[in-house]
Amino acid sequence: MVMFWVAILAVATLLYLLLDGFDLGVGMLFGLTGDEARRRAMMNAVAPVWDGNETWLVASGVVLWGAFPIVYATLISAFYLPVLVMLCGADPARRRVRIPSKSRAHGVAVGCRFRQLCT
Repeated sequence: MVMFWVAILAVATLLYLLLDGFDLGVGMLFGLTGDEARRRAMMNAVAPVWDGNETWLVASGVVLWGAFPIVYATLISAFYLPVLVMLCGADPARRRVRIPSKSRAHGVAVGCRFRQLCT
């Protein structure tokens, strides 16, 4: 039974790392683009899957918490600061993606960089 949960955890983590890289890459490039039309095209490409890819991270946390509570408690205690920085980076990126403008482009880029560094 343990191998089943390890396999589910590995698949969920792998899917998060593979699928969320697209979001984070577009988010980091968002700050480098000066043209509003290109920013809209970038956001239109990412918008349908932006929050959906984070579901795999939540699934990994839930499996870890439910199947391996001691490991979960140890990891969250040990990596409290990186997890906190990742969550703080995710919130500004998510809020600013919905209304693309020049003043908010840097917030998206910085938020995605924080998440990328902590993942």
